[in-house]
Amino acid sequence: MLAKTAWFTPLCAVNEGEPMGLYTAFEWVANLQFDNVDFVLDSKKVVDYFRTCIDDSIEFGCIMYACKHMFQNSLQNSLIEFSRRQTNGIAHQLSKVALCHTSFNLYIDTPSCIRIVIDNEINWVCSLKKIERDKLL
Repeated sequence: MLAKTAWFTPLCAVNEGEPMGLYTAFEWVANLQFDNVDFVLDSKKVVDYFRTCIDDSIEFGCIMYACKHMFQNSLQNSLIEFSRRQTNGIAHQLSKVALCHTSFNLYIDTPSCIRIVIDNEINWVCSLKKIERDKLL
Protein backbone atom coordinates (compact mmCIF):
# COMPACT_ATOMS: atom_id res chain seq x y z
CA MET A 1 0.00 0.00 0.00
CA LEU A 2 1.17 3.48 -0.86
CA ALA A 3 -0.39 6.66 0.41
CA LYS A 4 0.37 10.32 -0.06
CA THR A 5 -1.02 13.36 1.69
CA ALA A 6 -0.73 16.84 0.22
CA TRP A 7 -1.76 20.45 0.79
CA PHE A 8 -3.12 22.77 -1.87
CA THR A 9 -2.48 26.50 -1.78
CA PRO A 10 -4.36 28.67 -2.08
CA LEU A 11 -7.18 26.91 -0.32
CA CYS A 12 -10.04 26.04 -2.62
CA ALA A 13 -13.66 25.04 -2.23
CA VAL A 14 -14.45 21.37 -1.68
CA ASN A 15 -16.13 21.32 -5.10
CA GLU A 16 -12.75 22.00 -6.74
CA GLY A 17 -10.61 20.31 -4.07
CA GLU A 18 -12.09 16.83 -4.57
CA PRO A 19 -11.26 16.62 -8.30
CA MET A 20 -7.89 18.33 -7.71
CA GLY A 21 -7.06 15.58 -5.22
CA LEU A 22 -8.04 12.96 -7.78
CA TYR A 23 -5.93 14.62 -10.46
CA THR A 24 -2.96 14.80 -8.09
CA ALA A 25 -3.39 11.10 -7.27
CA PHE A 26 -3.58 10.21 -10.97
CA GLU A 27 -0.47 12.26 -11.68
CA TRP A 28 1.44 10.63 -8.81
CA VAL A 29 0.46 7.09 -9.79
CA ALA A 30 1.20 7.74 -13.49
CA ASN A 31 4.65 9.09 -12.57
CA LEU A 32 5.27 5.88 -10.62
CA GLN A 33 4.28 4.04 -13.83
CA PHE A 34 1.54 2.04 -12.13
CA ASP A 35 -1.37 1.19 -14.38
CA ASN A 36 -3.54 -1.22 -12.40
CA VAL A 37 -4.68 0.78 -9.39
CA ASP A 38 -7.98 0.95 -7.51
CA PHE A 39 -8.89 4.53 -6.66
CA VAL A 40 -11.53 4.70 -3.92
CA LEU A 41 -13.22 8.05 -3.40
CA ASP A 42 -15.79 9.18 -0.89
CA SER A 43 -17.11 11.87 -3.24
CA LYS A 44 -20.05 10.41 -5.13
CA LYS A 45 -20.27 13.57 -7.24
CA VAL A 46 -16.71 13.09 -8.52
CA VAL A 47 -17.16 9.37 -9.22
CA ASP A 48 -20.51 9.87 -10.97
CA TYR A 49 -19.18 12.76 -13.05
CA PHE A 50 -16.09 10.76 -13.96
CA ARG A 51 -18.26 7.97 -15.36
CA THR A 52 -20.41 10.27 -17.53
CA CYS A 53 -19.67 12.16 -20.72
CA ILE A 54 -20.94 15.51 -19.49
CA ASP A 55 -18.79 18.52 -20.29
CA ASP A 56 -19.01 21.88 -18.58
CA SER A 57 -16.77 24.91 -18.37
CA ILE A 58 -16.88 25.61 -14.65
CA GLU A 59 -13.80 24.82 -12.58
CA PHE A 60 -15.13 21.44 -11.45
CA GLY A 61 -15.81 20.33 -15.02
CA CYS A 62 -12.45 21.54 -16.29
CA ILE A 63 -10.57 19.66 -13.58
CA MET A 64 -12.66 16.53 -14.20
CA TYR A 65 -11.90 16.77 -17.92
CA ALA A 66 -8.17 16.80 -17.09
CA CYS A 67 -8.72 13.78 -14.79
CA LYS A 68 -10.49 11.83 -17.53
CA HIS A 69 -7.77 12.70 -20.03
CA MET A 70 -4.96 11.55 -17.72
CA PHE A 71 -6.88 8.39 -16.82
CA GLN A 72 -7.42 7.47 -20.48
CA ASN A 73 -3.80 8.12 -21.39
CA SER A 74 -1.98 6.61 -18.41
CA LEU A 75 -4.26 4.50 -16.22
CA GLN A 76 -6.50 2.48 -18.55
CA ASN A 77 -6.30 -0.69 -16.43
CA SER A 78 -7.28 1.09 -13.23
CA LEU A 79 -10.65 1.46 -11.51
CA ILE A 80 -12.47 4.30 -9.81
CA GLU A 81 -14.95 3.35 -7.13
CA PHE A 82 -17.17 5.14 -4.66
CA SER A 83 -17.05 4.25 -0.97
CA ARG A 84 -19.11 5.98 1.68
CA ARG A 85 -17.05 8.15 3.99
CA GLN A 86 -18.14 6.02 6.95
CA THR A 87 -16.71 2.86 5.36
CA ASN A 88 -13.58 4.49 3.98
CA GLY A 89 -11.79 4.73 7.31
CA ILE A 90 -8.30 4.60 5.82
CA ALA A 91 -8.74 7.77 3.77
CA HIS A 92 -10.46 9.49 6.68
CA GLN A 93 -7.57 8.71 9.04
CA LEU A 94 -5.00 9.86 6.47
CA SER A 95 -6.87 13.14 5.97
CA LYS A 96 -6.67 13.78 9.71
CA VAL A 97 -2.92 13.10 9.65
CA ALA A 98 -2.46 15.43 6.66
CA LEU A 99 -3.71 18.37 8.70
CA CYS A 100 -0.70 17.99 11.00
CA HIS A 101 1.86 18.45 8.22
CA THR A 102 2.79 21.55 6.25
CA SER A 103 3.90 19.69 3.13
CA PHE A 104 3.17 16.39 1.42
CA ASN A 105 4.00 13.09 3.07
CA LEU A 106 4.61 9.78 1.38
CA TYR A 107 3.79 6.55 3.20
CA ILE A 108 5.48 3.47 1.80
CA ASP A 109 4.81 1.24 4.78
CA THR A 110 1.47 1.20 6.46
CA PRO A 111 1.36 4.14 8.88
CA SER A 112 0.63 3.10 12.44
CA CYS A 113 -2.31 5.52 12.58
CA ILE A 114 -4.25 3.41 10.08
CA ARG A 115 -2.91 -0.12 10.58
CA ILE A 116 -5.88 -1.14 12.77
CA VAL A 117 -8.34 0.50 10.37
CA ILE A 118 -6.85 -1.41 7.43
CA ASP A 119 -7.05 -4.72 9.30
CA ASN A 120 -10.69 -4.04 10.21
CA GLU A 121 -11.60 -3.13 6.62
CA ILE A 122 -9.86 -6.20 5.21
CA ASN A 123 -11.74 -8.43 7.65
CA TRP A 124 -15.02 -6.66 6.82
CA VAL A 125 -14.52 -7.06 3.04
CA CYS A 126 -13.56 -10.71 3.45
CA SER A 127 -16.67 -11.39 5.51
CA LEU A 128 -18.87 -9.67 2.90
CA LYS A 129 -17.31 -11.73 0.12
CA LYS A 130 -17.90 -14.90 2.13
CA ILE A 131 -21.56 -13.96 2.65
CA GLU A 132 -21.99 -13.26 -1.09
CA ARG A 133 -20.27 -16.54 -1.98
CA ASP A 134 -22.51 -18.45 0.46
CA LYS A 135 -25.61 -16.88 -1.11
CA LEU A 136 -24.55 -18.12 -4.55
CA LEU A 137 -24.17 -21.70 -3.33
